[in-house]
Amino acid sequence: MPIYEYRCNQCKKKVSILTLRVSEKVEERCEHCGSKKLTRLLSRFAMARSEESRLDGLADPSNLSGVDEDDPRSMARWMRKMGKEMGDELGGEDFDQMVDEMEAGKMPDEGGDLTPGDGEPSDD
Repeated sequence: MPIYEYRCNQCKKKVSILTLRVSEKVEERCEHCGSKKLTRLLSRFAMARSEESRLDGLADPSNLSGVDEDDPRSMARWMRKMGKEMGDELGGEDFDQMVDEMEAGKMPDEGGDLTPGDGEPSDD
């Protein structure tokens, strides 16, 4: 089902029109002011990628350049990228909380607890 986007020449607002089929004739009318004078816009589109393709992309060594495994902020940036790529499969409240804390400079230790960014256990 294609979605066509237009810019109204009268009120300058963006209008999206959903059709059920590509061959369907669309009535181009601004939903804001009713004008029929619209200019069609080029829209962004998304391509579905398989899980294998996403994992291959994450494993590409060029994606790891600039990642410092001893810097929690650097690791957090990489983890956000990985989480975004994997979507719901990886994300979640615990994941987001851990990445937020890493962005604040704390690194998880081997037991999963967070320690100061220098890798040394906290004095707790």
